Amino acid sequence: MADAAGKLWVVATPIGNLADLSARAREVLGAVDLIAAEDTRHSAALLQHFGIATRSVALHEHNEREKSDELVQRMRGGAQVALISDAGTPLVSDPGFRLVRAAREAGIAVAPVPGACAAAHRLR
Repeated sequence: MADAAGKLWVVATPIGNLADLSARAREVLGAVDLIAAEDTRHSAALLQHFGIATRSVALHEHNEREKSDELVQRMRGGAQVALISDAGTPLVSDPGFRLVRAAREAGIAVAPVPGACAAAHRLR
């Protein structure tokens, strides 16, 4: 995770079963400088379950525009930021689209960390 340039990690989180969080997702969430979460109260249970102490900030539909600018500036300074939603992979119907777009426009690398998928959850 020690890139000279910042990076945005788009991390899939479990849908209903915490055991579905991949080892790679745990590694990324524990190593980044900051986690941007749709709802920090919801993600706190996930992070606590796995002993991940990385600081998180809320990124939701009401603050996404302003917070995205702030996070891009941090990544320009070298910060590694993970983006998570309440469940599954962010961006289908979750906040985060503006952050990914802003990061790409700023030339910041965006790396997906695959995992839980809402489509698979609906098949159960």
